[in-house]
Amino acid sequence: MFDSIASLLKRFSDLGATRVFCKPLAENDNSKQQIYLGASLEVVQMFPLRKIEAAEKGKDSTYKAKLDFSWVGKDFVERATGAQLILYPQYPEVRLSGFLRGCTHAPSEHLRPVPKVFRCFNNGPDGRILFFGITGSGETLAYLAHAESAVAKEFQKNNTKGNYPKESIFFDLPILTRDSKIILLERLAEIRRKGWHHSIRLNKSGEVIPYNARNGGGYTLEALLGIIPNGRSEPDYLGWEIKAYGGNRLTLMTPEPDGGMYGEEGVKAFVRKFGAPSRGDTLYFTGTHRANKRNAGTGLTLVVRGFNPARKMIEDVGGAVELLTDADQCAAAWSFGHLMIGWNKKHAQAAYVRYESEKKEALAYRYLSPALMGRGTDFNRYLSAICAGKIIFDPASKVMNVSTLKPSAKARSQFRMSVRHLGQLYQEFGEEDF
Repeated sequence: MFDSIASLLKRFSDLGATRVFCKPLAENDNSKQQIYLGASLEVVQMFPLRKIEAAEKGKDSTYKAKLDFSWVGKDFVERATGAQLILYPQYPEVRLSGFLRGCTHAPSEHLRPVPKVFRCFNNGPDGRILFFGITGSGETLAYLAHAESAVAKEFQKNNTKGNYPKESIFFDLPILTRDSKIILLERLAEIRRKGWHHSIRLNKSGEVIPYNARNGGGYTLEALLGIIPNGRSEPDYLGWEIKAYGGNRLTLMTPEPDGGMYGEEGVKAFVRKFGAPSRGDTLYFTGTHRANKRNAGTGLTLVVRGFNPARKMIEDVGGAVELLTDADQCAAAWSFGHLMIGWNKKHAQAAYVRYESEKKEALAYRYLSPALMGRGTDFNRYLSAICAGKIIFDPASKVMNVSTLKPSAKARSQFRMSVRHLGQLYQEFGEEDF
């Protein structure tokens, strides 16, 4: 048991946490009724998810999102292998379940259901505080402070004074000495003041190497911020997703389809069927695809199945963003669960930084103020923007050496958006000088 919030934050920090928040629990937050985490899918983006699966049960259909979840004490870290978020998109509502399964050190005695005869708070806050620490490697750390503990009493005292900013139903606790947004803006200002930067990237060992391709604006900024490229869909810098852009449109995500012909047969077969020849022995699949508008070049129509744009709500957990032929055959599909995990992990907080490029002796970039910064989004906003034609599918996939015995493919399934529409994706969005 920790004797202060400072000692708890230090323990979380030592274990790699970069963000800490908490929820005061109510009597109906327990192992049987699960722990209520809010009436919005926005909460999902606060937790790093391993995978999302649809559980189709008619009106009671849900998504189940696995967590890498561990209980933390002064001298132990214990994995709760069954921990998951359950998403009820029809309400919407999110709950935490399976958090005690297989655990011997978890605070089970403080998470049991309270019989009705002993309830004292009318299912309101009962003094328990559940703390979460989110690590850069995608773990969720947890600690429960019972109502009479020093940590719970300290939280209540500080919270009464308004010391903790609130986000959704959670309260943020400062694990850094200063706000991450301020730190990021100061670092961007240093980069801006130094002017032009040669195009570079970091390798997997963190070493700076030259980068000569034309798409180096993002890689160069990441390298200057010390961000090592990785295969995870995690935020880049102190919990912020960093995106550099040089034009009026930028790429939000590049998820590969997990359904339709593309999902079953792969990019080579897909591009062979729907692509067009170009110079050399190459086929390209390109073209702007907007929701419900047939693309004349590819003959495909982008649709969003299972989402009600008027209600801004998922009505079918088995739904997907699809490319359909004129005969309504599915050429490619991105299931909602597949898209959701990428969107919510990368875009809880995002900073969009504009750059200019030049090539004299070598390709170089400079980064310009202000940055566009957004906080607070959810997957329903993303789907709404696709339905409204604000987010487009703008692929750049190709198959090379088509006529040979060993053709090669490059897959690039891009969902893109005009910079001027970015604010529609966030609850808070605006320009920040640096």
